[in-house]
Amino acid sequence: YMENEWGYPVRNDIDLFEMLTLEGAQAGLTWAMILKKRDGYRRAFHNFDIEKVARMTPADEIRLSQDETIVRNKLKIKSTVKNAKAILKIIEEKGSFSEYIWGFVGGKTKVNEWKSVSDIPAKTEESQQMSKALKKRGFSFVGPTICYAFMQACGMVIDHPHGSPQYQKSLKAIEEGGDR
Repeated sequence: YMENEWGYPVRNDIDLFEMLTLEGAQAGLTWAMILKKRDGYRRAFHNFDIEKVARMTPADEIRLSQDETIVRNKLKIKSTVKNAKAILKIIEEKGSFSEYIWGFVGGKTKVNEWKSVSDIPAKTEESQQMSKALKKRGFSFVGPTICYAFMQACGMVIDHPHGSPQYQKSLKAIEEGGDR
């Protein structure tokens, strides 16, 4: 995952919804656990089809709270449905979730030049602005730290240490216009 997905630009609304959901699900847990449950999330949430997830009912949420292939936290399950509904409103208003969410970094990847992993912050001004705006639109599990992890995962910011092989690979992907 870290070599082939993390940090590469994502501009597809469905993929962005998946990453936002997984980052929220990871809160308080390990990323390794979430990656092991990723296929379960895809099955449980209709491959992150935003419209289908937005139509899920409280009965669906109760059923999913018994599904061992995902994190069975009722608030996180409810959040996924709630966030899908909020994304649909953004799409209706802005044309796409991608256009809206990428606006927090001016529409292009912000390339940081951290010397080591220990220099990377847990949140930034941009992630705090994103968190505040998403919460105002009714999203949940979108605190500034979750938003920054989402921004990193989706290539909105490049946080591989400067000069590392992944840093160079990420820069090359950006230059080539390659989204994952």
